[in-house]
Amino acid sequence: MGTAERQEAPTAGDAAHLTAWREPEARDRDIPADDGGAGPGEQAAAREPAQEQSYYRPLWVEEPARRRRMPDPVRTAAVRAVLIIAVTLVQAMVAFLCTLAGSWLAFPMVLSSVASTVVATWGALDVWVTRQVWNQRNGVVSAPSSTARALRRERRKARRQARAAERAQERIRRRGGAGQLSHP
Repeated sequence: MGTAERQEAPTAGDAAHLTAWREPEARDRDIPADDGGAGPGEQAAAREPAQEQSYYRPLWVEEPARRRRMPDPVRTAAVRAVLIIAVTLVQAMVAFLCTLAGSWLAFPMVLSSVASTVVATWGALDVWVTRQVWNQRNGVVSAPSSTARALRRERRKARRQARAAERAQERIRRRGGAGQLSHP
């Protein structure tokens, strides 16, 4: 006889509850279970619910992310910084190996490694500054001194004024221009 086990597989909204039937004695789906000497009729009766219910077991179960995704500008700056740092490390390794080998390329590589170190430091600072600017502009910092709230208020006010001006122009157009003091 099969036993039912409940498995959860998260979908777009909620976790979907799926019921999967399995034979506890069988080690794999293609290895038949030892039925203990049951006849062919008894085997068919015992496996009937398992054949009706399709066997579904997800390959993996997605877990919710522990942290939210980074904003696009911050992620772009971070990717740029990682690439610059990787190139800097490769240059430093090549400069070191050229120095050990006594190659003429050692001196130019050391100079370029120093310059790349400066650029890599700038890249790391760029990530930090971009993150701070994004937080301040988009209101992640929930403090009374946050400028994001004032910026949103100004944007809402500008949108309201734009809609009011558009409605006024539409009224003038519907009247056929009556109400205009002069022609543009």
